[in-house]
Amino acid sequence: MAESRATASAPRRELLLVTGMSGAGRSTVGNALEDLGWYVVDNLPPQMLRPLVELSRHTGETIPRVAAIVDIRGGRLFADVQHELESLRGTDDTRMLFLDATDAALVRRFESVRRPHPLQGDGTLLDGISAERARVAELREQSDLVIDTSELNIHQLATLVAEHFAAADEPTTRVTVLSFGYKYGIPSDADHVADCRFLPNPFWVPELKPLTGMDPPVSEYVLGLPGAREFIDGYVDALRPVLDGYGRENKRHATIALGCTGGKHRSVAMAEELKARLSVLPGLAVSVKHRDLGRE
Repeated sequence: MAESRATASAPRRELLLVTGMSGAGRSTVGNALEDLGWYVVDNLPPQMLRPLVELSRHTGETIPRVAAIVDIRGGRLFADVQHELESLRGTDDTRMLFLDATDAALVRRFESVRRPHPLQGDGTLLDGISAERARVAELREQSDLVIDTSELNIHQLATLVAEHFAAADEPTTRVTVLSFGYKYGIPSDADHVADCRFLPNPFWVPELKPLTGMDPPVSEYVLGLPGAREFIDGYVDALRPVLDGYGRENKRHATIALGCTGGKHRSVAMAEELKARLSVLPGLAVSVKHRDLGRE
């Protein structure tokens, strides 16, 4: 009885089967799903779908969403994909995504990477594409979602994947607010850099010198300086349309760096304040790091 209750209360898993035409964007979709927190397995034999689902069930909450990319690279094993999918439907939240594109678009993509079609053999690219279409036609009809990627670039396709498969509470963009000291160099991975050296340095205030921007006396001092809060207000207003645009363009990670001389007082206090202000904006997951704190 206890066992049946535990089974009934077990969370349902999400399984997404990604298939479709070779060259239609499976790798791009796989990368986009990984960015959304899915556990992605590429070129999985269909016979391994059920063991993969069972494994995810035994991980508790660790792997709640699994995506398996299955396609004709599996050779004869690919023939069993319909049977395996039918056996899984109803046991979990199981869906199938089919990626398609026009023959012209697929030919253009294969020629750009100078690779043959998997089913081309001694024939032409179009021969391979035609053979694949015949083999996957029934799968296309059974799919829950078909995406034609003919006119999509990789960023547009990734954005479309996010619209369909992001969790309801998934942030659009993850933002890292990073404090640093100019004397140690500007962070090479910063998307935006702001200079806090326009503010007087607490280093020259004896009682504040041994403290850091994490300490309330320093934070209150820095944020109380003329221009400090005006800067934060203006910077948040300037960043708001930028971060909204990142969401639309599927740029899922951004680093905003604030620097002062040593990365100990002004930039730390201002970074903490900026983090607090950005955290209330919708669609963002904001964290703060202090690269050079403790180096002096």
